[in-house]
Amino acid sequence: MNTQPIKRVVIAGGGTAGWMTAGALSKLLGKQLEITLVESDEIGTVGVGEATIPTMQYFHQLLKINEAEFLKATHGTFKLGIQFENWRAKGEDYLHAFGVTGQDCWAAGFQHFWLKGRQKGLASDFGDYCLERMAAENNKFAQLPNNGLNYAYHIDATRYGQFLRGISEQHGVRRVEGKISEVEQDQTSGFIKALQLDNGKRIEGDLFIDCTGQRALLIEGTLHTGFEDWSHWLPCDSAIAIQTTSTEEPIPYTRSIAHDFGWQWRIPLQHRVGNGMVFCSKYVSDEQALQTLTNNIEGELLTQPRVIKFRTGTRRKHWNKNCIAVGLSSGFLEPLESTSIHLIQQSVLRLMRMFPYHGICQTDVDEFNDQTRFDTETARDFIILHYKVHNRDDSKFWRHCQNMPVPQALQHRIDLFRDTGRVFRKNNELFDDSWMQVMIGQGLIPNSYHPIVDNMSDEELQRFLDHLKNNIANTVNQLPNHQQFIDRFCPSKQPEVCLG
Repeated sequence: MNTQPIKRVVIAGGGTAGWMTAGALSKLLGKQLEITLVESDEIGTVGVGEATIPTMQYFHQLLKINEAEFLKATHGTFKLGIQFENWRAKGEDYLHAFGVTGQDCWAAGFQHFWLKGRQKGLASDFGDYCLERMAAENNKFAQLPNNGLNYAYHIDATRYGQFLRGISEQHGVRRVEGKISEVEQDQTSGFIKALQLDNGKRIEGDLFIDCTGQRALLIEGTLHTGFEDWSHWLPCDSAIAIQTTSTEEPIPYTRSIAHDFGWQWRIPLQHRVGNGMVFCSKYVSDEQALQTLTNNIEGELLTQPRVIKFRTGTRRKHWNKNCIAVGLSSGFLEPLESTSIHLIQQSVLRLMRMFPYHGICQTDVDEFNDQTRFDTETARDFIILHYKVHNRDDSKFWRHCQNMPVPQALQHRIDLFRDTGRVFRKNNELFDDSWMQVMIGQGLIPNSYHPIVDNMSDEELQRFLDHLKNNIANTVNQLPNHQQFIDRFCPSKQPEVCLG
């Protein structure tokens, strides 16, 4: 244990990770801390993490962020889920929506009632019993009482960082411009003492947050923490990002379009669309991937395409000595299920719960690392599921993914659902209904259902299923169009230039 009180927090790097950390620490703990953020205007950020999941609302509530102001500032739209196109098989789509599908009973989830209804010809598509999915498919949106409609956001990541910077500086965060040229360590403990900048400035601190992206200058470059490679489970290693003008009203969901060597994203903002391709360089060249992407986008190009190379995996420790890695410095998972900003948020909130005011305690460090690993591995397994379970055998890439071994915990989830239709949520994990939506959407239909369902007659089951669908249909019919809601609630001005 290091008994030195923590008063000076130094955040190395800006971007989404740096400014989320600065915003939360300064707003909620700032009166007790001296917070400095070091970044350089010369170093760009990845800035493509433009889709989020509903947990961001909780983060914003803690920071008392006004939702309309945030959406105006980031040119944001609403997100009810992700549509997966060509994933199960070419020409077949499904929408993984936020929220809950159907209605459970104490012994069995709704999927068991749906499975029997499907066998009897009484049930329609699984997603027809999810309000968020039906609202998304009908391009409808509204904020319903008691969180009646679960939603997230599509945002301009660069503008989000700027928005949080304003909040952070308002609460006392000091931003220092400069590139890190050297990281000073204590010769005895190995703890980081200070950052030396190329402009001659020296920034001392007690606790250092590494938000330097994939470079991981502190957690890896200085402390040599180690990296656990997951590319044998997630073989994509490259991405290309392009922004285009909007050609139609924004839809309230992200599109994920599978190709022979990876997948393409489309994220609609108020005045532009974020596009990108995630792919495996073993199966396609950068040039071919770019050509496929440009052949499948709409609107005029606002930015030049850039290729981003990455390696999926995680740091062996996310908190090492007096350094905590947040964001890409802690590891990388491709943005298939929009988990990157969520994982940043979780690390920041976890740090605040365990903040080492009176010195760094190893038990806190170990607990932080255990919880972070659980969150990261859960997100990892959920992403791997999309590649493992499908009916595509039309390319080498998809055949490889279908045949690859997967983590034991994920294989157990798949086998359990296939055999029994059961899904169990563990340790308050992020995903719940999502596991069922994706497994069924990818073509995995359980072999059996819970016998408690047989207590219902066919007539009772039909009434139950029809009642759910009719309630959803009635609610969706009363919702306004997505664009209409944005126009009333959070319209942003058309930018004169793209800020990327």
